[in-house]
Amino acid sequence: MDELDLTSAEAKATYKEIQDWVQEKYGFHVTNLNIAQMKQKHGIIERDNYNKPKSLDSKQPGTSDMRIKAIEEAMRHFQMI
Repeated sequence: MDELDLTSAEAKATYKEIQDWVQEKYGFHVTNLNIAQMKQKHGIIERDNYNKPKSLDSKQPGTSDMRIKAIEEAMRHFQMI
C-alpha cells in the first residue's frame, strides 16, 4: 500500500462504488462533489484536484441532509469512517 501512496480509507471504496451503493440502497444518485465534501468533513485525505475553481471565493452547492446521511452510511459500510 505504501507504493500506491493511499490511505486505508481511500483504498476501501471508489466514488463509483459509493454512488452505486447509495443508488441501490436509497434509489437516488449522489455526485462526486457530494462524496468529496463528506470525505473532507471526516478528514479523509483527498488527492490533488486538477479541476480547481479559477477564483478563491467561488461557491459550491451544498449537500442535502438526505444525501449526507446516505453517503455517511455508505462510508461506514465500506469501513471508511
